Amino acid sequence: MNYAVTGGTGHLGSEILQALTKFVDNSDVKVGVHTLKKAQGLIDAGYRCQEFDFFKDSLNSLLKDVDVFIYVPSKSHDSFSRVTEFEKVIEACEKAQVKHVLAMGFIADQVNNPFDLSAFYGYLPRRLAESDLHYTIIRNALYADPLVPYLPELIERKHVIYPMADQALSFISLHDSAEAFAKVATSDDLRVDGKIYTLTQNRNYTMEQLSEILSEVADSEITYQPMDPTEFENTYDQNGEGHMLSSMYAGGALGLLNEVSSDYRDIMGHDPVSLKDFLQENYSTKERN
Repeated sequence: MNYAVTGGTGHLGSEILQALTKFVDNSDVKVGVHTLKKAQGLIDAGYRCQEFDFFKDSLNSLLKDVDVFIYVPSKSHDSFSRVTEFEKVIEACEKAQVKHVLAMGFIADQVNNPFDLSAFYGYLPRRLAESDLHYTIIRNALYADPLVPYLPELIERKHVIYPMADQALSFISLHDSAEAFAKVATSDDLRVDGKIYTLTQNRNYTMEQLSEILSEVADSEITYQPMDPTEFENTYDQNGEGHMLSSMYAGGALGLLNEVSSDYRDIMGHDPVSLKDFLQENYSTKERN
């Protein structure tokens, strides 16, 4: 079997590559990267790295003779950009006759979700369904990983400030997500045409509950005092991400990011790491380093 993965030097893509090595040889995996010189470590590890652009013929070359294509979207802040990219992906996959597409989704895909990327994540399954492709979608909850580098700021602020009102958030770690992606990609019985999996931990957390866990992990009192959405947007507008982030929490405040699923356990045969255990392990490791 030949596999192709996009985003090989990114957060999720690099984790997926590591997880795939448990099931297939590195030489069976083609890695799509935007800049080849940034992928020297992957080349040294035996991956077939290939420079490509979603909007050029190099995408067709990446997908040639591919059995399973793991599509991790490129980073952008609006649905139009991602939908435009995805149309190129559909066209290239059909042209290359890719046997199966495994696509990354997100739980903020509801029709009434104000999140800036909800239209893309809602479009993803509908567009695949009307295509001629065989596909499986894996919807992620929020990644738990950004909480680790964010924790020192929360300790200084003494508050969780997400504008979430009284609603809850669901999380999954990048590592657990990648493990599930690799297992589905390499398992005929899990790689079911039209199947949509949702990856979350075993429970969700209100902001008060999240504050309690962060306080325990940090050994510092952290309470919940939500910031005004506009202030939050302006505070975290680095790289133009402010509105996207505030719109995501606007969806969360409507109760649209609190989904809990047992799909991870069904795929892997064991529970995902809990939020508390994840934070305790990774925050202590960060502190040691």
